[in-house]
Amino acid sequence: MQLQSFGAALTVTGSMHLLTSGGRQVLIDCGLFQGNDDLEARNREPFGFDVPGLDAVILTHAHLDHVGRLPLLAKLGYRGPVYCTAPTAGLAETVLLDSARLQVDGYRHDLRRARRQGVPDEQVPPPLYEEEDVHRALALLRPHLTFGETTRVAGLKVTPERAGHILGSAYLLIESSDGRLIMSGDLGNRESGLQLDFTPPPHADAVVIETTYANRTHRPWPATLAEFRDALRDSVRQGGKILIPSFAIERTQTILHTIKSLMDAGEVPRIPVFLDSPMAARATHEYFEFGDELIPEVRDALQAGEDPFRPSTLHVVPTSAESQRINRYDGPAIILAGNGMMTGGRIQHHLKHHLWKPSTSLISVSYQSPSSLGGRIVTGADHVRIMGEEIAVKAHVHTIGGFSAHADQDDLLAFLSTTGTPHVWLVHGEPDVMAAFLPVLDARGLKGDLMPDRQPVDLTGPGFPQGLPPGFDAAPTRGAQAEAGE
Repeated sequence: MQLQSFGAALTVTGSMHLLTSGGRQVLIDCGLFQGNDDLEARNREPFGFDVPGLDAVILTHAHLDHVGRLPLLAKLGYRGPVYCTAPTAGLAETVLLDSARLQVDGYRHDLRRARRQGVPDEQVPPPLYEEEDVHRALALLRPHLTFGETTRVAGLKVTPERAGHILGSAYLLIESSDGRLIMSGDLGNRESGLQLDFTPPPHADAVVIETTYANRTHRPWPATLAEFRDALRDSVRQGGKILIPSFAIERTQTILHTIKSLMDAGEVPRIPVFLDSPMAARATHEYFEFGDELIPEVRDALQAGEDPFRPSTLHVVPTSAESQRINRYDGPAIILAGNGMMTGGRIQHHLKHHLWKPSTSLISVSYQSPSSLGGRIVTGADHVRIMGEEIAVKAHVHTIGGFSAHADQDDLLAFLSTTGTPHVWLVHGEPDVMAAFLPVLDARGLKGDLMPDRQPVDLTGPGFPQGLPPGFDAAPTRGAQAEAGE
């Protein structure tokens, strides 16, 4: 087995890994780079491999930084199967259609501005893809992956298991005659307010693991809940708007459920809650179908026909015009809008109108890349540029990290604790964070390395023994096996 990472190597975004085994090539994830201009410029670079020649694609989950370039792959000629879980297929449709719309809208905006400045149309970069490319990619989805069941993919045995990150998220056990590889995708926080824990993985010869929070631990859930409650109470006393930038999948549902629980218990006032994210509203419907992945409190509410994501004061905001009218609402209100890092979406409109007011509160509940707008705000910038205008930061800024859907250092070590002594390859993290994790692995007798960017790694070398792993042929397979795509 050989692995080559074309995204999420030495960075925390753009996940894309090419696995070569027995002369066949499988792409694991096909994500969009998000962040500063240098990162986003990589979305326009050639893929670095023969796109039509791929034998298969496997998706670990539906976040944009794991699926966002799939339409581009289809646009450039890929026509093979794209394997994923059923929830991932449903969420990917919502995510990718929204991505295409934003790209087209952004292109039209840039084109109008360029024409006013006398810039030729051909100098304005076109969208990476449009809605027709999304539908071409969606037609390739094969939602055949089921937790605990093995599927044959391009000569490999692939067994997905629950990753606990978002709905449908899976890590992959990949087996061949060379050995056993685990691709973690993104792993969940074991103290999630929504998702069940990840399933402990089996022994493996190599593990490729995400490291978003590999240098720290999250606050315990009770402390996070108390911190969020107190931030809401303090913010209501300020009398202004309470802005909560949030990712549409998992984070929004967690925040809505938490607000509902706090209001129902009388721990925070019942003030209006505006869900200003059509994408999040659409994504929430997926949770009603796949409640067995969620913590018992939420699962049981869904089974009883209740809506655990709807505070009694919730208003869903479908249009941009209605979004703008929120700013004329008098009195305190919670505005939950995308996106989580504040790099785009409707949250920017609300930040422009309210960030300069001392009565406003901004509650950050998502990961903030240091180079993003959100990163600059939470680290103390006194002015930021939003929608072409310099805005003073006078709002009260609260940062609550315990809502993270990503595993922290303790979670990552717990995940690795059942895998034996594999060679551990670090991806999906900032280089300094991964470097800090290496001595932690070494102290536990594990060999770790940072996955190089775009350079192939021979997984059948040291740390990944040649030959048939013990019990490979006789290993029981849970559930039916599929020869799909063979």
